[in-house]
Amino acid sequence: MKFLIKDIRVQLFFYALIAVVSVSSCKTAKKIQTAVAKKDTVSVIITNTSADDSLKVIRAAMSEVKSHKMDFKTFSAKVKVDYQNNKGNQPNITAYVRILKDSLIWVSGYATVFNIEAFRVLINKDSVFLIDKINKQVQYRSIDYLQEVTAIPFDYKTLQDLLIGNPVFFEDSVISYKETESKILLATLGKFFKNLLTIDKSNHYLTHSKLDDVNINRNRTADITYSNFENNNGINFSTYREITVSEKNKLDIQLNYKQWEFNKDLSIIFNIPKNYKRN
Repeated sequence: MKFLIKDIRVQLFFYALIAVVSVSSCKTAKKIQTAVAKKDTVSVIITNTSADDSLKVIRAAMSEVKSHKMDFKTFSAKVKVDYQNNKGNQPNITAYVRILKDSLIWVSGYATVFNIEAFRVLINKDSVFLIDKINKQVQYRSIDYLQEVTAIPFDYKTLQDLLIGNPVFFEDSVISYKETESKILLATLGKFFKNLLTIDKSNHYLTHSKLDDVNINRNRTADITYSNFENNNGINFSTYREITVSEKNKLDIQLNYKQWEFNKDLSIIFNIPKNYKRN
């Protein structure tokens, strides 16, 4: 596996990146009744703790979610990205993504209409680097900048999970559940979000995640949907995803994975032209 970075002096045009590292929205699942007060971010109460059947369902469902988390060494993909904000539809992006697990995320974004590379991003656990090819600039920020720009607690691992389709802000603290004929719904409570997970009983795939802020003074919500699963060498991968994120403004994103591969040899090259200005 080759790895080459000739210069490390760049950062992030994150709003271009957010269109590449996010996932999706669909119909909001019905709320699960819970015994946790809205202001309580510490206590965790599992309803019906005396019912062995309920606990068995919860444990089995959590085990299924964990067993479907994708473990890998490398990942590469071509992704068509469509997104809309409060100003309407935005220009489409075709993103080429490469990941060395727990080490590097590399993204090259092309303006689909003109088929020209608009930006190139490199992210490691500490830093974010951006080459803005339209304005011939390079930028650098720490990984904390992702949180500053989005007001969402992003870190390297969260971005990595978003790109490959693993659940995000996933906790073991189940506070309630509901079972229907075709689905199991689990509500978990974490430091930042309450997470309502929908699991398809026919194949045990996680198909939807609804995140609500535990901070009652904020209205951050995100609806994440995974669909169009394909199996390649034993890996079940969601090739179509949507996301709706809202607080003061609303952002809708659709990710359509045209090509994807796990565990292939990758070469990551990040060259910065000498005539680019640092911003």
